[in-house]
Amino acid sequence: MGGQRGRLILPAERAQAIALVKDAQACGARKRKACELLNLSLRTLERWEKPSGIEDNRKNANRPKHANQLTEEERKMILDIVNSAEYRDLPPCKVVPHLADRGLYIASESTFYRVLRAEKQLAHRQRSKPAKHHKPKAYTADGPNQLWSWDISYLPTTVFGLYFYLYVVIDIYSRKIVGWSIHERESAEHASALVKQTCLDEQVEREQVVLHSDNGKPMKGATMLAMLKTLGVQPSFSRPSVSDDNPYSESLFKTVKYHSSFPAISRFDSIEDARIWMEKFVGWYNTKHLHSSLKFITPEQRHLGLDKAIFAKRESVYQMAKTLRPERWSRHTRNWSLPKAVTLNPDKKSASHAKRNDNKREALLVAA
Repeated sequence: MGGQRGRLILPAERAQAIALVKDAQACGARKRKACELLNLSLRTLERWEKPSGIEDNRKNANRPKHANQLTEEERKMILDIVNSAEYRDLPPCKVVPHLADRGLYIASESTFYRVLRAEKQLAHRQRSKPAKHHKPKAYTADGPNQLWSWDISYLPTTVFGLYFYLYVVIDIYSRKIVGWSIHERESAEHASALVKQTCLDEQVEREQVVLHSDNGKPMKGATMLAMLKTLGVQPSFSRPSVSDDNPYSESLFKTVKYHSSFPAISRFDSIEDARIWMEKFVGWYNTKHLHSSLKFITPEQRHLGLDKAIFAKRESVYQMAKTLRPERWSRHTRNWSLPKAVTLNPDKKSASHAKRNDNKREALLVAA
């Protein structure tokens, strides 16, 4: 019987408890001690032993209605109002003031919310319901020129309010800048020309690469989409106003504008100056920049497949150091390896699978 407080006790259970206590008393036990063994109070048992105590009357209790409780007619009136053509696109916090301006008081704002919640209508209704945007399809690249990302960013000029536009295409697998251009305006024509030139420079074949971007006008322009179809490049788009769907381009632009040579204060005098600076930056970024997400090799080394030899050499150096001074190494040496594949917008299943693989790799290193 223990732990049953607040639960409806069936008549059969009550009768069983009364019979057990009587049997214990017949054997010489005290009534109170018998109740304690059943985790039952003596007063409760005595109440059950009364003629009307065998039934639990809580479910049959006659509870009077509150004076301020809504009638069915009033509930129906509230639902009719909020679902009417005039108010179906408005929340209760706006419906109630509208009614007050018309000299009507039906119920309080909280009552409107309570009625809608009970009817499962406390959400966007009718035409006010926003369009649902699903997460972009996950794409995986296990080599260069399989998955690209591109975006446009502003470059400041010496004229206040005037900007140049930097177009950049980045390979997600290697993080290499495979194409870029700078123009005085945003347009799908400039974007399509850049993608076409990048495909020629990287010798990309049809159906080889996926190009990811956000939902900007140049990205979805008719000229751009037609060019992608002509080149056999599959487009992929982020959800509206979700920057995390295109993180690689966002990260690259931060690197661009935080570079020590970026003229954040002096700004660019002309578009030629901006192009000269960007050309130097791309050369540094691709061939000199030790990328933290690539275990500190350059994007070009990753792009050309030189990373395995570099990591193998680093691993041998660390193993030699551990052999010479093992007391300085409490566990394994540093992991100088990268995942075999990179996934853009991975779903939960892909992410958990990748995490399990990383854990296995870590366990093998520990065992070694």
